[in-house]
Amino acid sequence: MSLQQLLAIDLPIIQAPMAGVQGSALAVAVCNAGGLGSLPCAMLGVEAMRKELAAIKAQTSRPYNVNFFCHRLPEPDAGREAAWRAALGPHFGEYGIDPGSIPVGPGRIPFSSEAAEVLEEFKPPVVSFHFGLPPAELVERVKRWGAKVLSSATTVEEARWLEAHGVDAVIAQGVEAGGHRGMFLSEDISTQVGSFALLPQVARAVKVPVIAAGGIADAKGVAAAMALGAAGVQVGTAFLLCPEAATTPLHRAALKSEAAHVTALTNLFTGRPARGIVNRVMRELGPISTAAPAFPLATSAIAPLRAKAESLGQTGFTPLWAGQNTSGCKEVSAALLVQELAQGAQATR
Repeated sequence: MSLQQLLAIDLPIIQAPMAGVQGSALAVAVCNAGGLGSLPCAMLGVEAMRKELAAIKAQTSRPYNVNFFCHRLPEPDAGREAAWRAALGPHFGEYGIDPGSIPVGPGRIPFSSEAAEVLEEFKPPVVSFHFGLPPAELVERVKRWGAKVLSSATTVEEARWLEAHGVDAVIAQGVEAGGHRGMFLSEDISTQVGSFALLPQVARAVKVPVIAAGGIADAKGVAAAMALGAAGVQVGTAFLLCPEAATTPLHRAALKSEAAHVTALTNLFTGRPARGIVNRVMRELGPISTAAPAFPLATSAIAPLRAKAESLGQTGFTPLWAGQNTSGCKEVSAALLVQELAQGAQATR
C-alpha cells in the first residue's frame, strides 16, 4: 500500500509539525494543496487544541495530522536546577532578572488521556508522536476511531521498536532535521546519522511505509529520498518563511541571514537535543550542557532571558529551530511549496 493510499492524501508530502512556529493555518494550506498538513500540539492546552482543531475542520475536508510529544515527565532535581541557574547567572545579571522569581515548570506536557478526549471529539485521521509512543492503552484509544499512527525513529533499532508496537508508518528522522531529535531508546547523540544513511537501512528493516525527514528542502531532495526507499517525505524548515507559518519576524530574519548556514544540536532550551541556528547562548555555554535539567524542565530558567532579549530585538536566547538545509526557505505560499516538492516524487514514478 502506498503512503497516499494509507493516509488518503494526493501527494506523498507531509508538513512537519513545528511547535511554536505554526498553527492551524499552515496545516490547512498544506492539506488543501494535497499533502498532509500537521498541527503540533505539544505546547497547546486543552482549550487551545480544541480551538485549532475546530479551525482545521472548518477550513478543509482533507485528512490532517495532529502531533504530540510522549516523553515521561522527569522528577525535578533541585541540585541540577540550581546548577543550571548558576550557569545562566551572568545573563540574569545583565538583563536585571531575579532568578529567584522564576517558577519551575514542565513547559511541555506529554500526550495524555485528557488530550485523547479532545481528539475523540474531532477524530483526526492521522496522529503522530515524537519520542517513541505513549502507553499502549492510549495508542489503542487513538486507533479505535480509525486514525493512522506515525512516529519518528532516529535509528534502525527505534524503527523496529515502533513497528513492533503498532505504528502504521515510520518517520526516519536524519540528524540534519530541525527541532527536537525524536530519539527515545538512547540518549547518546553519537547514534544519530544523516537522512540518506538512515533511510535505506530503515526501509530494509521494517515492512511499514517509511517517511524520510531531515535536510529535504526541494524537489531534488524528494526524488533522492524516494530513490532510496522512502514512501514519502516530511518537510519542516522549508515552510518556515511561508506566509501561513507563525514564524516570528526575528526568526524569519535569522533564516534569511548568513547565520542560518550554521546550525547545531543543543539541549540548552529544553533539556533535549534539538537543532537550531547557532546563537549567543549556544556559543557562550556550548550547545550541549550537562547542567541543563532534563527535558522539558530546562525551559523555565531560560524563558525570561528569551523574553527580555526579544523585547530588545535580540535572538541570543531564542531557540531558532531550523534544519541544516535552509536553502529551500522561500517566501512563497505553502500550496506552491507543496507542489514544487511533489515534482520530485513524480519524477521517480
